Amino acid sequence: MADKSKFQELRVLDVSKYIEKKGQFSYLAWAHAVDILLQHDPLATWEYHEPQIFNDSMMVTCTVHAFGKSMTMQLPVMNYKNQAIKNPDAMQVNTAMQRCLAKAIALHGIGLYIFQGEDLADLDPLDLIKNVYETQGIDGARAVYNKMDNEARKKCQPFLEEIRNNNKESQDGTTH
Repeated sequence: MADKSKFQELRVLDVSKYIEKKGQFSYLAWAHAVDILLQHDPLATWEYHEPQIFNDSMMVTCTVHAFGKSMTMQLPVMNYKNQAIKNPDAMQVNTAMQRCLAKAIALHGIGLYIFQGEDLADLDPLDLIKNVYETQGIDGARAVYNKMDNEARKKCQPFLEEIRNNNKESQDGTTH
């Protein structure tokens, strides 16, 4: 069997102890992302590109060079509600740049599951948890479940119990 790719290895790396919350969103702080990245590729580098202006808002872009490839992420300068900030100041731009760095690192696999579903906010919670389970497995599904509110958790609980029961049956060798 071929060795797992570096992405396959890093996408399942548990970074949950480093997850922080701001408002309703979870994120991996840039310092932890950089630390983990450099532990796995000490030669990794990154660069920021010239910010783009859109009317009175701004978009930052970062490219991370690691594991023999380059991954680029862009991010609007946003507030804690993920809404674009009008006429951002230097501190707001700096914050966006560091968040963009963490997301560009995630494209290499480190903490990618944290952002799973971030652009699917309107998706039904049960559909979201099923999608995450299919792509990230039970650990990814649990991570998303843990970020859900109580109402969404109630909707997803039967699905997760079914998975747990099926896994238990597989381990015990029992069937229905």
